[in-house]
Amino acid sequence: MTGELDLIAAFQRLLTNRSERVVRWTGDDCAVVRARPVQAVSVDAMVDGVHFRLDLPQVASADVGHRALAAALSDLAAMGADAGEAYITLGLPPGFGAPDTLELARGMEALAERTGTTIAGGDVTRAPVLTIAVTVVGWADDEAQLIGRDGARPGDAVVVSGTLGASAAGLALLLGDAELGTGDGPALVRRHLRPEPRLALGTRLAREAGAHALIDLSDGIATDAAHVARASGVVLEVDLDALPLAPGVAAVAAQLDTLPGVLAATGGEDYELLACVPPAAVAGLGDAVTTIGRVVAVPDGGEPGLRLAGAGSSAPLRGHEHPVG
Repeated sequence: MTGELDLIAAFQRLLTNRSERVVRWTGDDCAVVRARPVQAVSVDAMVDGVHFRLDLPQVASADVGHRALAAALSDLAAMGADAGEAYITLGLPPGFGAPDTLELARGMEALAERTGTTIAGGDVTRAPVLTIAVTVVGWADDEAQLIGRDGARPGDAVVVSGTLGASAAGLALLLGDAELGTGDGPALVRRHLRPEPRLALGTRLAREAGAHALIDLSDGIATDAAHVARASGVVLEVDLDALPLAPGVAAVAAQLDTLPGVLAATGGEDYELLACVPPAAVAGLGDAVTTIGRVVAVPDGGEPGLRLAGAGSSAPLRGHEHPVG
């Protein structure tokens, strides 16, 4: 059995301080960081059997580490913040040894390197199942650079980054609920296991495109777009037929007996960005985004919310939601 101190020493050898603002980090009782003017903080947690399945043969410890950090960093992307530091707490179950733990940490550190994040500290303890809690800190030089969910304006275009439905389709493949050949299948599984936080695009949307509202698509458009609408006091009109689908999503949706747009809107965990931007800014974003709708005022006697159109929109749709009780 590897002790806590041995694991911490191994982490110190594995991790890299990539910020001159991090004065003290692992090895001290606290991390000490020189601040920029404005800080953004998010906390996320993942638990085996709830947010991932380590018992599935295609799921490796490094995938779990990557996914946990990516989900937290995606919250920074959804505000337009620059990535800064991450703090990790690991709850390790019996049988999850040092090799697995270090593989998990390597998955995190590889993503941290690509995103300019420093894993600056954390804790390790025992737990009944593998549990990962991640606190991420992002930075900006002015609070106006950080965009919330509450600023969408009538007339804005509603845009999304990347392609949608990949994570839900990849999970269906992992669980054996659908099958695809060697073409699109592995890419969909990878999109589920290793999502990429859209940090650079988040800052571009916030600081160059003048986004009025931003959110990451962790729960799916059916839920996340509704969050923006209610927070902003407007109606978001979204066309399910306009959603950009990842290759292979339509084939998986057919096997699941659902429509592709419905799977893309409800599956969640794509960690793409949805933004409400001035229409004039859309052309400058090029193929980084796809326009899927518009923002309109709440009609007299109506309420803020999401209004769907296109195939599958006649039935109420709800995004992905993890059980908590």
